Amino acid sequence: MAVESDVMEAAGPYDRARALSAFKLGDVTFYWITRACAISVLLILGGIIISLIVGAWPAIREYGAAFLWTQRWAPSADPPVLGALGPIYGTLITSVIAMMIAIPVGLGIAIFLTEICPLWLRRPIGLAVELLAGIPSIIYGMWGFFVLGPFLANTFQPFMISIFDGVPVLGTIFAGPPSYLSLFNASLILAIMVLPFITSISVDVFKTVPPVLKEAAYGVGCTTWEVVRNVVIPYTRVGVIGGIMLALGRALGETMAVTFIIGNSFKIQSSIFAPGTTISAAIASEFAESDGLHQSGLILLGLLLFVLTFFVLAAARLMLMRLEKKAGN
Repeated sequence: MAVESDVMEAAGPYDRARALSAFKLGDVTFYWITRACAISVLLILGGIIISLIVGAWPAIREYGAAFLWTQRWAPSADPPVLGALGPIYGTLITSVIAMMIAIPVGLGIAIFLTEICPLWLRRPIGLAVELLAGIPSIIYGMWGFFVLGPFLANTFQPFMISIFDGVPVLGTIFAGPPSYLSLFNASLILAIMVLPFITSISVDVFKTVPPVLKEAAYGVGCTTWEVVRNVVIPYTRVGVIGGIMLALGRALGETMAVTFIIGNSFKIQSSIFAPGTTISAAIASEFAESDGLHQSGLILLGLLLFVLTFFVLAAARLMLMRLEKKAGN
């Protein structure tokens, strides 16, 4: 820089002004390019919202708010009867069950990798977790349809049905008959698919814990479980919750794998071993053959999924802000 400055001084005021003008032009160009990139995100998001509203407007005008709590889905009826209650129920139930499975397993893997696992084993396990994230969703769906579904229907589901038979509430939730296609099977596939998100992010944030904090805890006689519970988790809870919410967003919108194994039934049933459907699965299975009000209803389902995902992520953001503010105090 000093050499460039000397050259500019020796070149005279005209050359110096031209060089400064070139620098300024480059800086202004860089500013507007980056600004255009940022604004394009808002324009794309706004375009998606507007297109969804325009496409869904005939269904909104026809069914109104009753679309949300109507269970029947009969596009071939005259007039068509469309309701989103079944897909909304299936989306929420499969996502909740998937997170109930994936969160403890994912955090367990992350804790093992950062606190307990031998050095020679960390890389293979970490690589396996990363490979899970790279498998296409249609492969998960095919594996669930041909392998996991029959296995669960022939072994796990009959066992759970016999265990909870006659038990109030639980007997209804785990009621039979066993099925290759069910809400639980789809939830298990979703849990496997979102597991890498929770594990990878948790491993990264667990590594940010200062070693001195853990060494101090071990020094006063804490066990590994106590160090994780009282030091690691509190220190990294904001990052862990962020990873969980990212996984939840993936679970809410997953399409192909769920479509293969959920059964695509719009009827709401209390048993998690019964077939069902989700918003994304309903759209994927019927959109190609839809038209008119039926197609508008499917677009309205997409709009509902967009709103649902937005509120989930917004709630997660507010939760993280409160946790950060509380930690700052």
